[in-house]
Amino acid sequence: MNTTLKNLKERDWTETKAHSSWQIFKIMAEFVEGFEALAKMGPCISVFGSARTKPGNKYYDLTVEIARRLAEDGFGIISGGGPGVMEAANKGAQEGKGKSVGVNITLPHEQYPNQYVDYDKNLHFDYFFVRKVMFTKYAQGFVMMPGGFGTMDEFFEVATLIQTKKMTETPMVLVGKEYWSGLLEWIRNVMMEKESNISPEDLGLLKLFDTADEVVEYFRVFYTTNKLRPNF
Repeated sequence: MNTTLKNLKERDWTETKAHSSWQIFKIMAEFVEGFEALAKMGPCISVFGSARTKPGNKYYDLTVEIARRLAEDGFGIISGGGPGVMEAANKGAQEGKGKSVGVNITLPHEQYPNQYVDYDKNLHFDYFFVRKVMFTKYAQGFVMMPGGFGTMDEFFEVATLIQTKKMTETPMVLVGKEYWSGLLEWIRNVMMEKESNISPEDLGLLKLFDTADEVVEYFRVFYTTNKLRPNF
């Protein structure tokens, strides 16, 4: 009996290794397809936020306005391609006559392509980590709208890449003082001042705004003195 169990465990592990080897080719293909597609888009802004934000919500409407005005300024808009804030970002991009890109992923709930992604710019990924690279490599700025765990994951991922200089310093904007102020206060009081786990310069990478005017003006000023280029 013990010999049989041992053989079963070894067989399962061998099958796992074989499956992982084939996964490498799928992962490589997703990177290649994503890089080739996004490199042709020109300068874009990535917009993050909750998939659960409904039309009529103040943050949905604000996302539409921000994306529209950034598109009118010549930026394409990249979203996760799904509903909520992602839909609002793509809607604003189309209203502003800009490129509307969706970086979509299959999830057991919530995620389905929204109608405002340009037909030829609807990209699909199976792996979260590949998708996150696509959000960051070509984006010339990041707009963080209120969201849940996924938005926080993307927020800290991007902040870490900029902090550690693994990517060029890129505008990172949090929108909604009511939503973000508590988190930023904890980062300042506990993470920075009490525990010294980050520096004031790190906190300075984050900009907090409430209006589309502030967001658009910040990007305009930043790119009067900084080049548009891939981040890494």
